[in-house]
Amino acid sequence: MANAVASVGSMRVNRRLTFVRWVRKTHGWFGLWGALLGLMMGTSGVWLNHRAQLKLELPAQKTMNAQLALPDPAPATPEEMAAWLQQALKMDRPANMTRVERGRPVPWAEKAGAERGAEKGAEKPQEKPLMQPARWTFGFGGPNHLVQVEYWAGNKSASVRTTENGFFATLTNLHKGVGMPIPWILLIDTLAGSLIFLSLSGLILWWETNRRRKLGIAIFGVSVAATIGLALWPLQP
Repeated sequence: MANAVASVGSMRVNRRLTFVRWVRKTHGWFGLWGALLGLMMGTSGVWLNHRAQLKLELPAQKTMNAQLALPDPAPATPEEMAAWLQQALKMDRPANMTRVERGRPVPWAEKAGAERGAEKGAEKPQEKPLMQPARWTFGFGGPNHLVQVEYWAGNKSASVRTTENGFFATLTNLHKGVGMPIPWILLIDTLAGSLIFLSLSGLILWWETNRRRKLGIAIFGVSVAATIGLALWPLQP
């Protein structure tokens, strides 16, 4: 009987050791996969996190604004406009971002019309509010060279904003995924998944290999409370 109990206990210990070894090895491989991306994200993240309070400007960033005359007749759809802009701006790649905002009543005119209607009563129909035309926005280039085009439907020209970025500005754009294709976004998703696994596996390794669990639980509890408190503090009315 005693031998059977000892054998069961030994099997449990062996399974536990096997599990801990697997977690440790996998933790290391995941850390190796995300080492370069983590270094890049960490460096640019520190810059982005303090840019507002310390008023950090991105060095070697140059911006130029211009007006681009449209052909007559102007492209009728966003797709036609994007194709024409690629040729007119001599871009190697098509637009990586196209945003279409439909025409809508301007807020101040809609509010003023409602107030006039309330003053005159419901006997006369309200006047048709002033409409804001549709706006098309296009993005070309990559993290180091950005070209943003804004076109208001009906205009004979479009606004073109060209930004040349230096090293740190390019790094922050890589962090935010500005001008990057879908494969880059998916690659960053793998880094996010790696960070989740590293956090969970780190907790498991600490729990399985450290005997001072009460102190660890206290530190973890303080960390959670501080994180939640600082996150909710700006939300206070």
